[in-house]
Amino acid sequence: MSKDWKTRTTLVHEGSRRSQYGEMAEAIFLTQGFVYPTAEAAEARFVKIEGDEFIYARYGNPTTRMFEERIAALEGTEDAFATASGMAAVNGALVSLLRAGDHVVSARALFGSCLYILEEVLGRYGVEVTFVDGADLDQWRAPMRPGVTKAVFFESMSNPTLELVDIRGVSEIAHAAGALVIVDNVFSTPIFSRAVDLGADVVVYSTTKHIDGQGRALGGVVCGTAEYIRKVLEPYMKHTGGSMSPFTSWIMLNGMATLDLRCRAMAESALKVAEALQGDDRLSRVIFPGLASHAQHDLAMAQMCSGGTMVAFDIKGGKEAAFRFMNALEIIKISNNLGDAKSIATHPATTTHQRLPQDQKDSLGITPGLIRLSVGLEDAGDLIADLNRALAAI
Repeated sequence: MSKDWKTRTTLVHEGSRRSQYGEMAEAIFLTQGFVYPTAEAAEARFVKIEGDEFIYARYGNPTTRMFEERIAALEGTEDAFATASGMAAVNGALVSLLRAGDHVVSARALFGSCLYILEEVLGRYGVEVTFVDGADLDQWRAPMRPGVTKAVFFESMSNPTLELVDIRGVSEIAHAAGALVIVDNVFSTPIFSRAVDLGADVVVYSTTKHIDGQGRALGGVVCGTAEYIRKVLEPYMKHTGGSMSPFTSWIMLNGMATLDLRCRAMAESALKVAEALQGDDRLSRVIFPGLASHAQHDLAMAQMCSGGTMVAFDIKGGKEAAFRFMNALEIIKISNNLGDAKSIATHPATTTHQRLPQDQKDSLGITPGLIRLSVGLEDAGDLIADLNRALAAI
């Protein structure tokens, strides 16, 4: 963080740029290109960008740069690159770094699109990927090949079963083998998880989720060292066209102003919801890292000081009962997004993780009765009443 500011101050002010008009709100620079005063100035800028200069929106933009500097300051990294979506961020973070013959070790518990990139895209171009149980440090240690293993990849909290990975422990193992640590930190949020402080080298977010927080726009961001962002990631992103639009950057900037307030309120409600559901005879399990009953509760408290904003639970009776439950909800909406101001229920087995083979669903604990609940900003008591009404309907 460039200044000795607390989180909420950083989220409101970091990276601000004002035009000659001195506008209070961040300006949207809706331009694809930039004018040079002379031909010599254009030539010079293409040789080397000095200070606050821009060439083309695919390379950078003042509004987007405000967002990148603000999220980098929040995350505690030297730099950041904003992308068109969360998956563009994951793809860019991995593909820009890797070459044929390289080796990656990844947690097995991942979002389906992340698995596609690791299994299909990287495999197609000669990158070998070894999948491990993310919660088992011995499994991370065993496949490491010094000089060959170039990266490890994992979700700090997995989608949808909320399994945590020990960021510090995996980082120590990876760094001993000379590998970069790339963390998808979406479920943990930048408010509750400072992955870089725990050893991560590169942190990826789908800004579509908590950072926007109101379901308005797709976006992503990759945070890391200036060396990695500008010399490894940026050339790949600017030539393949995965950068964030200025309008989306403006939306994300506005979302960040309330990010800390929203995440803390949502996490507080998530704990109340999880406590209310725990022990319900209609459920076979309730998964929330903030509960003392969660197998990784101690790690969650050490790593996040919070259980986060997501709750998962397994309804007895499988898919049929789960669908009856979801269809009876009134306040909570059925959707596949998360991190929104509105609470959202998702049935992963038939939506977000539908394409996974059954044996993979079984190994990850994605059962027919599993519900992933993204807790929003509604009153916690209203949410609990809505859940109880819907559970009664099964």
